[in-house]
Amino acid sequence: MPGESADVSELQARLGVRIDPELLTLALTHRSYAYEHGGIPNNERLEFLGDSILGQAVTVKLFRENPRLDEGGLAKRRASLVSSVALAEVARGIGLGEFILLGRGEGSSGGADKSSILADTVEAIIGAVYLDAGGDVATDLVLRLIEPLLENPDRFGAAMDPKTSLQELAARHAAPPPQYVVTDTGPDHNKTFHATVTVDGVVTATGEGTSKKNAEMAAALQAWTLASARDGHARASRG
Repeated sequence: MPGESADVSELQARLGVRIDPELLTLALTHRSYAYEHGGIPNNERLEFLGDSILGQAVTVKLFRENPRLDEGGLAKRRASLVSSVALAEVARGIGLGEFILLGRGEGSSGGADKSSILADTVEAIIGAVYLDAGGDVATDLVLRLIEPLLENPDRFGAAMDPKTSLQELAARHAAPPPQYVVTDTGPDHNKTFHATVTVDGVVTATGEGTSKKNAEMAAALQAWTLASARDGHARASRG
């Protein structure tokens, strides 16, 4: 199962921080794992703290670096950077899923790659770093984690409304509108939805989430990202 045999020192190296291993392990402990192990503490309190630290760090950075952007623009950019979709992408970039402690059912149903679980764990880790190393170190971690997202400004709009962004991309390619196929797995009270989106002749991608809407959004963002990258490479080769 993901996480059980993983060495948190490897995760610390990927994060670029050294914090108390026990606190980091707590940040990695999903409630499903805690329940199966006698109700031990889980990462939800750290997630609550980390969410606040994340929001503050992102808000300050955007405020300082975008002096001409109005309140609405700042709010939109912040929302895109702290969204579950964005945080899950950050988590996948550092291979976080392999370290998360999950219950047997959650682990067998692909919980280590669920966007909601990945995003929540990122926030919990930020909270743990704040408690162990202080606000400056936690802020530095946040800024390192979101740096890849800031490299592509167009992604702000895509992360906020990926389905519309993908539809606009399809139109630019003179392709039919995106087509979605959604399936689900798991019990009624804990379903995982899996979406596949296809823009005929342009791109096909998949995504998942705790609702049909979230799965479609995740798939749309993945498709937009892949197609945009290909468009960029094509333009570069022509130039």
